[in-house]
Amino acid sequence: MKIKKALLLSMLAIPLLLTACGGVDRGESITAVGSSALQPLVEAAGEEFSAQHLGKFINVQGGGSGTGLSQVAAGAVDIGNSDVFAEEKEGIDANALVDHRVAVVGITPIVNKDVGVTGITKEELQKIFTGKITNWKEVGGKDLKIIILNRASGSGTRSTFERWALDGQESKQAQEQDSTGMVRQIVGDTPGAISYVAFSYVNDTVKSLKIDGVKPIDANVKTNKWPIWSYEHMYTKGEPTGLTKQFIEFILSDEIQKTIVGQLGYIPSNQMQVERSVDGVVTPI
Repeated sequence: MKIKKALLLSMLAIPLLLTACGGVDRGESITAVGSSALQPLVEAAGEEFSAQHLGKFINVQGGGSGTGLSQVAAGAVDIGNSDVFAEEKEGIDANALVDHRVAVVGITPIVNKDVGVTGITKEELQKIFTGKITNWKEVGGKDLKIIILNRASGSGTRSTFERWALDGQESKQAQEQDSTGMVRQIVGDTPGAISYVAFSYVNDTVKSLKIDGVKPIDANVKTNKWPIWSYEHMYTKGEPTGLTKQFIEFILSDEIQKTIVGQLGYIPSNQMQVERSVDGVVTPI
């Protein structure tokens, strides 16, 4: 009986021993950090990738383009998501990074639904964000104080908005938020509020504005008729390998570009009719 009992205990111990020695496959994962404008796409693609590749996981975090670029440059994460070229960020060695443009995103000003305005001129938009216009009645809206909400200074969305909507002017000091989702929520809940988000974040809780009569839609981005847009970059430190390479190739595949990219409000890069360099030069494709 003692011998049988000993054998039974030995057999029960084998699974525990295998676990302790790493015999159980715990899976493989990578981490992508940065742009909140790109975050919904990377999260959705990551979930689909994991569903098709069991045991492989994509961890996705926000934090803004500046965070994504600095983290990937430091080797702290596998992918740095950014709305801006690495060359545009001070302190980043762009030569050490490899750029993978996975999509294009349009950015639009959004307002609280009750401001009484559906469109403004570019000059008026600039005067609002620089503090020269302070009440919606000055642009044909209701008698409401204008409340500006900015993205944080490291945000690629903010950089794109200031460069292409404000012609390089900085927005006046105002409340800042790291999260695009929180920006949308605050604008929707605050009378007189205005901010800016990627097209993919616009829903029925806020209203996007036309500028000089031009609607913020994909068709106008593709021709640069709506100039407030940016590439969505996924940067790696050097050429990607292993799971990182596999995931980036997955996002760039025809299947994902046709489905997830378009469905979430992004524009596949290969649908653009123009190309824009880091210096801002726009050329037809």
